[in-house]
Amino acid sequence: MLDIKNFDHIGIRISNRDASVAFYGLLGFELIADGGYDKGHPLVMLHPSGININLLGPATAKAGENVLMDEVDKYPGITHLAVKVKDAEATEAFVSENGIPITGRREFRGTKTIFIRDPDRNVLELVGPGPSVAQLIAEHARG
Repeated sequence: MLDIKNFDHIGIRISNRDASVAFYGLLGFELIADGGYDKGHPLVMLHPSGININLLGPATAKAGENVLMDEVDKYPGITHLAVKVKDAEATEAFVSENGIPITGRREFRGTKTIFIRDPDRNVLELVGPGPSVAQLIAEHARG
């Protein structure tokens, strides 16, 4: 077994630097470094929670499409990023007030989850307080 502490960062391929930096900035991420975006290196964005995302680009094919979620053929790869939020209702209000469409929602055993998309249709799952999604799925699978 590897002695893993936590995720270090998440890389997300993007097609429009300005739109993506503005979107993630709205969510609270700060652009702290440009590692050479125009040459395919990351824009490093850091959230006060400690979550680090690397926006990579520029995408050269299917801009604004998410082949992992939106295609009929199901490709292998990471389909979404899920983050826990402190308050589900406040999160939904923030998302709505800022004109970000909610593309899906779930509620199970009191845990409310909404799904949103970034400018390239990458999916972010915003999970409210309550048991972890892993725990909820495990309990559901056990019957």
